[in-house]
Amino acid sequence: MARRYRIRARDFGPRTRDLSSGTLRAKLLVSIVNAHDEKRLKEILDDCSVGLSYQISGEGTAQSAVLDYLGIGETEKTVLFSVFPESDEERILRILRHDMSLYLAGRGISFTLPLSGISQTVAEGITGAATYKSIEGRNIMTSKDRKYDLILACVGANFADMAIDAARSAGAAGGTIIRGHAMENAKAEQFVGISLLKEQEILFILSKKESTAAIMQALSDRVGAQTEAAGVIFALPVDRTAGISAAEEEAFASQQGDAL
Repeated sequence: MARRYRIRARDFGPRTRDLSSGTLRAKLLVSIVNAHDEKRLKEILDDCSVGLSYQISGEGTAQSAVLDYLGIGETEKTVLFSVFPESDEERILRILRHDMSLYLAGRGISFTLPLSGISQTVAEGITGAATYKSIEGRNIMTSKDRKYDLILACVGANFADMAIDAARSAGAAGGTIIRGHAMENAKAEQFVGISLLKEQEILFILSKKESTAAIMQALSDRVGAQTEAAGVIFALPVDRTAGISAAEEEAFASQQGDAL
């Protein structure tokens, strides 16, 4: 019989904090913006809240046309990962929409992902500086409230075009590519039964939940583990978004009002 383990908050020890309950709540903000706009985005984040941020360069090509979500005039992108206090979430996204003009095509997108744990030192520092110290229960996202998923497809170098074509065939509007490499995965490869290509391209696709399964299946068929691309595809839940479409931004504004 398989053993079941239950992890309690105190099992994390003094250095990490479970985020499933309590007031020390933090989230991850992912922002994909045009090159050189990341400085302005970080300034806004620091002005209205506090965020611990990391930057990655992203690339697209005219042939791949992976800029549908972001516009088509610029191929160089910057991906920012920022840890921030959850109580500031709605305010951050509202200000980013306004000050970064994310409702305009080509300006970028931002979305938040839930975290299940974080370093206690970071949590205390970030949440201690939060503009709003508490979170109303109705503002905590649940599975039924989420409309989007983040699909990540890690494929061998030079297979990104094939991956985006497959995703589009299943309804994806576009994505963003960053380049990386697979580490030494001999043990995992032995059990999974595949051999990963060293040079990798990682495709980020923001998908509506109802389309996620079809997009992932199309990716698996064209660039999955059993193909020449030796791809690994997975999805993460997305909480809130900014900059997805003008229609959705207008709907948000009508619900929230224009006040910042």
